[in-house]
Amino acid sequence: MDICRYIQYYYTMAKEKTVYTCTECGASSPKWLGKCPGCAAWNTLVESVAESALPTKNRFASLAKTADVAVLSDIDATDFHRTPTGHEELDRVLGGGIVEGGVVLIGGDPGIGKSTLLLQALDSLQRSGQKTHSADEPPLGANALLGGSVPHAVGKRGGGCLYVTGEESGAQVALRSRRLGLDKSQVKVLAEIGLEKILATLEAQQPDIAVIDSIQTVYSDQLTSAPGSVAQVRECAAHLTRYAKSSGTAIVLVGHVTKEGALAGPRVLEHMVDTVLYFEGDTHSSFRLVRAIKNRFGAVNEIGVFAMTERGLKGVSNPSAIFLSQHTEPVPGSCVMVTLEGTRPLLVEIQALVDSGGPSPRRLSVGLDRDRLAMLLAVLHRHAGVACMDQDVFVNAVGGVRISEPAADLAVMLAISSSLRGKPLPKGFIAFGEVGLAGEVRPAPRGQERLKEAAKLGFSVAIVPKANAPKKSQMKDFEGLTIHAVDRIEEAMQIVRGL
Repeated sequence: MDICRYIQYYYTMAKEKTVYTCTECGASSPKWLGKCPGCAAWNTLVESVAESALPTKNRFASLAKTADVAVLSDIDATDFHRTPTGHEELDRVLGGGIVEGGVVLIGGDPGIGKSTLLLQALDSLQRSGQKTHSADEPPLGANALLGGSVPHAVGKRGGGCLYVTGEESGAQVALRSRRLGLDKSQVKVLAEIGLEKILATLEAQQPDIAVIDSIQTVYSDQLTSAPGSVAQVRECAAHLTRYAKSSGTAIVLVGHVTKEGALAGPRVLEHMVDTVLYFEGDTHSSFRLVRAIKNRFGAVNEIGVFAMTERGLKGVSNPSAIFLSQHTEPVPGSCVMVTLEGTRPLLVEIQALVDSGGPSPRRLSVGLDRDRLAMLLAVLHRHAGVACMDQDVFVNAVGGVRISEPAADLAVMLAISSSLRGKPLPKGFIAFGEVGLAGEVRPAPRGQERLKEAAKLGFSVAIVPKANAPKKSQMKDFEGLTIHAVDRIEEAMQIVRGL
């Protein structure tokens, strides 16, 4: 009888620690229900920590440091000090380097190189930190590596880098470091998945930068759900973010992705952190792209290009060479465009293949918007007289890059026309511009920078929107580049036929 009462008491106390909250209306329930009692929505109740079960100072602590009320114009807008990671491409995506107290979330497909890049970056940061200060001086924080002043909070930290692995053992991490040529790396490694133990280690070691690999493996004793659940990921990320903001330690969270390619876990995870990075690229290719989806300290949609080698990931200084096929002679169906990725103009080759199809012709695009391809084919037929209604149309962006901006419209349409006619575009030809449903060619943002990049790489002929055409006084910046400005898609087709 006593045993039964003990079991009943145990489960009663376990239930009191958690509460199920509706993600739609915020209503709560002491137990899970299929239908929300507040808004009648189905499958919206998720487990979370009850307020009474958490310490008051942690439960109601703000993610950002609190301060007195002040007038916005009176606040000193000082820039953030950044620590270079030793990898220029990674620093470009981060906005210049690691920011003290910043939280970075990086996601990508399994085996694409997330752990490899972070281990290389930590080793580089550890080595640069050791070179900066001598043995008898206190360890320098992240800001001091750039020659800035050392905040009081940084001076109290132990310095160095900490790699927390929840998916591998310490021996496996050491084996990877040997493969990467980091035989004498001084990076500290902790194999742990308990949130409370990880926070205790961070308090004891006080590193400048800590990597949590991965956030889906971390769990808290305050919750009864399994690691990787919505509640565990949200609460663990919130506690780690609070620690980063209060201590000044920069934390990098590695996140899993779903089958659709989105970060696993609650959407609020991306709102908590300061920077969200995505790894892109085919695991069978040697090239990887790191894209900034969110960045409070830098430009959004900035990309870094890496090449996977036997010694890990290496930055690519001229990424345009990756996205351009090395044809000895021009081939039909190929058109080069200049796209913008963050602040960087990139030259990308758009390839199109038009072939005779059956009663239901296929429309397939790789690296471009599939729905937009159908729209462009309709515009091409109505306003340029190029019919592909009985043809299979395949469009590909070379190099595995994904182009989401509409400035690729003109290059896609010219590539499709070239493949259908079987006549290649001239050598050294580029084009960019958005095409509307009425057949007009609209300007692309920062067109002058796109043309300067094309001229710098030796391109000789360009078809651009009239609004992006440089003035006569600016033509000296585009020597060797003949620029044709067009208003409509018909004009572009006529110019191409005459080249």
